[in-house]
Amino acid sequence: MKKKDIKLPKNMIIVCTVIAAILFLQQRLSANQPTNIYSSQKLSLRPPFNANRELTAKITLGAVGDILIHPPVYQDAFNGVEYNFDPMFEKVKPLLKKPDILTANQESTLGGVELGLSGYPLFNSPHQVANALVDAGVDIVSTANNHALDKGEKGIYSESAYLDQLGLPHVGSYSNEIDRQKLRIMNKNGIRIAFIAYTYGTNGIPLPKGKEFLVNIIDKNTMKSEIARAKSNADVVVMSLHWGNEYERIPTNEQRDVAQFLANEGVDIIFGSHPHVLQPMEWIKTKDGRKTFVIYSLGNFISGQQGDYKDIGGLATIDITKKITKKGCKIILSNPTFTPTYVTSQQNKSYRIVPLVKARNYGLTSAKAKYDEIKHHMVKWLQ
Repeated sequence: MKKKDIKLPKNMIIVCTVIAAILFLQQRLSANQPTNIYSSQKLSLRPPFNANRELTAKITLGAVGDILIHPPVYQDAFNGVEYNFDPMFEKVKPLLKKPDILTANQESTLGGVELGLSGYPLFNSPHQVANALVDAGVDIVSTANNHALDKGEKGIYSESAYLDQLGLPHVGSYSNEIDRQKLRIMNKNGIRIAFIAYTYGTNGIPLPKGKEFLVNIIDKNTMKSEIARAKSNADVVVMSLHWGNEYERIPTNEQRDVAQFLANEGVDIIFGSHPHVLQPMEWIKTKDGRKTFVIYSLGNFISGQQGDYKDIGGLATIDITKKITKKGCKIILSNPTFTPTYVTSQQNKSYRIVPLVKARNYGLTSAKAKYDEIKHHMVKWLQ
């Protein structure tokens, strides 16, 4: 008996075509760039496993420090029509594109021109700073810092709305409690990284009553709860922490105590900010036998501050390897590196971030000596 051709209804053909296209795009996206996952539910992380095979995935996570936009910096970015910060990052863009995932500390609130641009002590920066970060390769920003409330809750709402519109994930300040409860998880090569951010305070500006969701303030019980939730949803937990004393190049005992607490609770990587100068990297041994990587301060990556190490920042990177065997999943952190950068300008104009090793070409005659000093300073506790 001859088989008849089976004809599918037109609407079913269209549905199948759309599903196939979506699956194809998902495969392309996961292969080339991190996927952003805003999660409030527990996820199953164990893929189908062949007992005779070991699966290994590896990525490099990178971080830069404070994006602190003083008035001379945003004035330099204005071309008469709009604010364009792209040229400031151009010299280090190849460096920033190397990590698979890159995070930064957005120090000054991106409230936009409508709220009035301003500098110290109450910062407010153009929205377009975020465009330059995305163009340079930044994948997620921390917004929990002592300047988060400089423009009140309006500043946070404006910043959040613009970052959401731009598609740049942010963590540490939120527009509502529902948003705060959503974990910021990025997935690259099958490795899920949860990002959390807290600050020591907001320069004495109180959080409006009933709106504690606006900014994450350091509290051990709150952090403990969020870390546990992040650990149940991700392979790696990253904490961005605003802490320490400004302009001090060595972390305080309080910083080290908090770092040890976070490590014991399950944080794998800690990126520090607030001192505006670089503080060293270190491995912390945990009570359950793991290792947590911490860089106590990433310093200023771009700002209007000059001299006394305030114009030196850099890119910190660490490799993350995920191994899945019949015995389970294992995460390995390795190869921490630091590449120093320098902010150059000419009479408060032509602000540029450049590799410190090349800064002699931009007027820093002591560039080689500074580079050697900074490299030693950053790794001296790693041995």
